[in-house]
Amino acid sequence: MKMDFVGGGGGSGSGSGGDGGSQRHEGGVGGSDAERKKKRYHRHTAHQIQRLEATFKECPHPDEKQRLQLSRELGLAPRQIKFWFQNRRTQMKSQHERADNCALRVENDKIRCENIAIREALKNAICPSCGGPPVSEDPYFDEQNLRMENAQLREELERVSGIAAKCIGRPISQLPPLHPMHISPLDLSMASLGGQGMAGGPSLDFDLLPGSCSMAIPNLPSQPNLVLSDMDKPLMTDVAVTAMEELLRLIQTNEPLWTRTDACRDILNLGSYESIFPRPSSRGKNPNIRTEASRYSAVVFMNASALVDMFMDCIKWAELFPTIVAASKTLAVISSGMGGAQGGSLHLMYEELQVLSPLVATREFCMLRYCQQIEQGTWAVVNISYELPQFVSHSRAYRLPSGCLIQDMPNGYSKVTWVEHVDVEEKEPIHEMYRETIHSGQAFGAERWVAILQRMSERFASLLVSGTSSRDLGGVIPSVDGKRSMMRLAQRMVSNFCLSAGSSNNSRSTVVSGLNEVGVRVTAHKSPEPNGMILCAATTFWLPISPQNIFNFLKDERTRPQWDVLSNGNAVQEVAHIANGSHPGNCISVLRAFNASQNNMLILQESCIDSSGALVVYSPVDLSALHIAMSGEDPSYIPLLPSGFTISPDCSSSRIATDDENCASTSSGRSSSGGVGGSLITVAFQIMVSSLPSAKLNMESVTTVNNLINTTVHQIKTALNCPTA
Repeated sequence: MKMDFVGGGGGSGSGSGGDGGSQRHEGGVGGSDAERKKKRYHRHTAHQIQRLEATFKECPHPDEKQRLQLSRELGLAPRQIKFWFQNRRTQMKSQHERADNCALRVENDKIRCENIAIREALKNAICPSCGGPPVSEDPYFDEQNLRMENAQLREELERVSGIAAKCIGRPISQLPPLHPMHISPLDLSMASLGGQGMAGGPSLDFDLLPGSCSMAIPNLPSQPNLVLSDMDKPLMTDVAVTAMEELLRLIQTNEPLWTRTDACRDILNLGSYESIFPRPSSRGKNPNIRTEASRYSAVVFMNASALVDMFMDCIKWAELFPTIVAASKTLAVISSGMGGAQGGSLHLMYEELQVLSPLVATREFCMLRYCQQIEQGTWAVVNISYELPQFVSHSRAYRLPSGCLIQDMPNGYSKVTWVEHVDVEEKEPIHEMYRETIHSGQAFGAERWVAILQRMSERFASLLVSGTSSRDLGGVIPSVDGKRSMMRLAQRMVSNFCLSAGSSNNSRSTVVSGLNEVGVRVTAHKSPEPNGMILCAATTFWLPISPQNIFNFLKDERTRPQWDVLSNGNAVQEVAHIANGSHPGNCISVLRAFNASQNNMLILQESCIDSSGALVVYSPVDLSALHIAMSGEDPSYIPLLPSGFTISPDCSSSRIATDDENCASTSSGRSSSGGVGGSLITVAFQIMVSSLPSAKLNMESVTTVNNLINTTVHQIKTALNCPTA
């Protein structure tokens, strides 16, 4: 909070009350009226305000000696110093009282609404048997009768769930809603996988399952139905401003608040943090809550203004972080900023974060996102959880002040300092394969956010480059517009794959088969373009080989026949290549498989790698459809059916000590850290079961897609000389 003016005792400190009594007295002795008026409106410099604010945070009641010292340092009269602190204390008191009053009013409104709802429910109570009004005049139902009715309903639910579980592995009542997606018209043949066709076996009619939805958010009202009262917005503003102040202190303070690790990542010292920022007793004393807090800085190839615009747009935010943001939605715009700029913007948002594996639960947040311009070329964006009665999080995660400081640098670059601070109450144990990665804070930490941001900023910069692809064999992509269209198509393919590989609560699919004994999860959904049924299977496995070496193996078209089941061992050739960043592995490729039966099909592939992990995603695309994108036309309606791999570094050293001895040494290599490391690989496949609108799923299809996953994992391990048992 800047204090530009000082006035007489008891003023708020933010108005135009002049420089205090001393200024008025001097003006009245020897000056004209104009001189007195001019002196009364003295403005402090930025340095003076910063020094006064810093002193106020340490000591709100300075003694005479401290005021004299400040007077000499800042060139202000002692009386000005005295009045400034009086005004600042008064202002802080007013802010606290206003926040307390708002909180009490909100609580009173909630209780009043609950009372009204209860009274209305009692007035409109009906008999569950006959549908008429209750015979008894007692507004409360008999407790014993309710217990008997609940027992009957519970037995009925268990019976129906048991029937459903035989077909789909879990009760229908627990299934997430369906979500439409773009798919490929190609009906991939399953004969080579040992399947016996899609006919026969028990079938499941998908018409009985929930209908399609678009990014549904459980237990949270959609934006048009979310009504905020006049008391909510001031309270949200106070919460956001306080969070911004804490974030800036976390970014600008080093030891002992932060401890530097070997990887140049800062870990929060919780003891120092709690002494500076006391935590609410309800959160600080819960023994089941675990805290993850990290800080990381890097230079990004995008200017601060462009980054801020993307951060405050929920759609662009999800496009910028497709591998970590599973869902993002703006629920309400509390403040839209000033003068068309993002400075002062405050949004109420929903967000779901993921690790690309069916073994890791996602994290959901209802939060405030607040943007503030600190000075010319410097911006800050803060996220802070905000609890709504309508929102019930599946993950029990609470975001403390988190976000980033963005500072412009020459030549279009910017320095980003990111802080991620979360309290997590885990309802069930984390899978052992990811336990250390999550507990160390690297799965959802600041380093992962910044690494993805660096890579994606280079990708967006490549989209704007006017030159053609670095390797365009045979003029396949003839124009700059064609290159950009191909990049947009590949971006949609990656986003589609990330949604299918994770375990989002807002999944567009229905879980057909939960994690089996080898960790494969199968989901299914109907697609509108064209009408048909899609199966997606995903699993995660571990290899004692570095992520870089596995990435090189999977993306190389020369080694693709060793693991690609659908290629049937045929050679693959790259016919087009678009560079996507400074790393040679970050690229988009068009591949041709030498298969006489599929001459009309090409493979679109995007590969990327950074310090947080790697992706290799591909999709079969009809040749005529790919020509549409290559010619520069809109690729939005080209159907895609992406499959692929995610590769992330394994943080567990104990797994290497026991399992690394079983993997033969190969040129693919071990982890560069001398044996401590390894990789976690998630493989996900999507296949079209049928193109008929009235298709019914049968368990033979689930067996087929499971075989596809298991065969691929087996071939990868065999090619890398790792044990397959």
